[in-house]
Amino acid sequence: MTDEQNNFSKLIKDNDVEIIDLKFTDLPGTWQHFSIPTGEFEDSGDNFWNEGLGFDGSSIRGFQQIQESDMILMPDAATGRMDMACKVPTLSVTCDIYDPIRKEPYSRDPRYVTKKAVEYLKSTGIADTSYWGPELEFFIFDDVRFGQTENEGYYYIDSVEGQWNSGREENPNLGYKPRFKEGYFPVPPTDSFQDLRTEMIMEMAKVGIKIEVHHHEVATAGQAEIDMRFTDLLTMVDQVMWYKYIVKNVARRNGRVATFMPKPLFNDNGSGMHVHQSLWKDGETLFYDANGYALVSEMCLHYIGGLLKHAPALMAFAAPTTNSYKRLVPGFEAPVNLVYSARNRSAAARIPMYTDTPQSRRVEFRSPDPSCNPYLAFPAMLLAGLDGIQNKIDPGEPLEKNTYELTAEEQANLRTVPGSLEEALSALEEDHQFLLKGDVFTQDVIDVWIAYKREEEIDPVRLRPHPWEYHLYFDV
Repeated sequence: MTDEQNNFSKLIKDNDVEIIDLKFTDLPGTWQHFSIPTGEFEDSGDNFWNEGLGFDGSSIRGFQQIQESDMILMPDAATGRMDMACKVPTLSVTCDIYDPIRKEPYSRDPRYVTKKAVEYLKSTGIADTSYWGPELEFFIFDDVRFGQTENEGYYYIDSVEGQWNSGREENPNLGYKPRFKEGYFPVPPTDSFQDLRTEMIMEMAKVGIKIEVHHHEVATAGQAEIDMRFTDLLTMVDQVMWYKYIVKNVARRNGRVATFMPKPLFNDNGSGMHVHQSLWKDGETLFYDANGYALVSEMCLHYIGGLLKHAPALMAFAAPTTNSYKRLVPGFEAPVNLVYSARNRSAAARIPMYTDTPQSRRVEFRSPDPSCNPYLAFPAMLLAGLDGIQNKIDPGEPLEKNTYELTAEEQANLRTVPGSLEEALSALEEDHQFLLKGDVFTQDVIDVWIAYKREEEIDPVRLRPHPWEYHLYFDV
């Protein structure tokens, strides 16, 4: 047995584990799982690691058809973590997906895409490591209801923090509800979720996630942000899945609900996921230049050039929902203009300037949101940046102005992110050769992604009347 497998067995013994939970990710990016008793693991011996466990791939979104449904989960022993959501001592393990006939990794397994991206980066000789630091935002609500039938459609969300409840009879209403767009950094009692977010980060620490900061975000009604310390690509995407799992389950056990939906509230800020990224080789950063613009290297600028050039296609993976484009509009801190700058938060690509140390040089890509599948979105961003380096793509001149205050003429000269998921998917159809390098993405994965999004998300939304259409058109 490997050291990782021995450590896995030690976790079982040390924690009196009774259940082993096997987790994997479907194509859209949601964790799926099933569980086995610990005795079944012990009885299986090396077969648990060498042969894996079977499941029905035809029942998982974006995977197999019914006539080819049998698939295999191969547990990754290094990912064993105690599961905070279970009353019975449960050890969770992240799995890779294999084809049982060919005994090979399954091409549509999102985690396999990330693994191939890691290997492709090394094969280029450009760098041996990419570091990632996403900033996920989310909302914490007290109540959510929604429904759709042939004759009605509605949603209703509520929060004790919601500014709209400032006049509600709460017996008593104690006030301190963040005003719209003024939720950034107030202390308690206005920030009523301090302890809840702290509980979340304490649970994250138990599964090995290092946290840098947590705070209330800009919107009213419990918008929050928790920032993880940067780490390598595969480790980070695995951590993003744990992060979302922990946030949702800690909220639930406290009688609340958390959502990573990009734009759940009308007329207030949505939830983004600013993604910090950098390239390193032999333990040294490749993005630093003491004489460069904002202290970044020419390689970093070319990486930015790749992100900006391919951004419309990237949005199909990085902002992959119809709701994402309710956030990507001017005026809500969501950068829609494809420019770069130092410090400027209205630019799609920002170079943070908190410190001048070489190790801190990185680019922050601000257009993605946390509805994405990180196993697909992060590799797509890496491949776009590498394409920029390989082809020396010039990102142009930095824009130091607030992009929301440009003249009409200045605005007309700027490229922007797509205005809808349909536009992003069309951009991906036209521009995806950079994703096929190193066989990181396959044509099949791209085609299935586009078809799934159109058939399962765009078309159902397009078919249904919107409540505001009744306001606009009922009296025509």
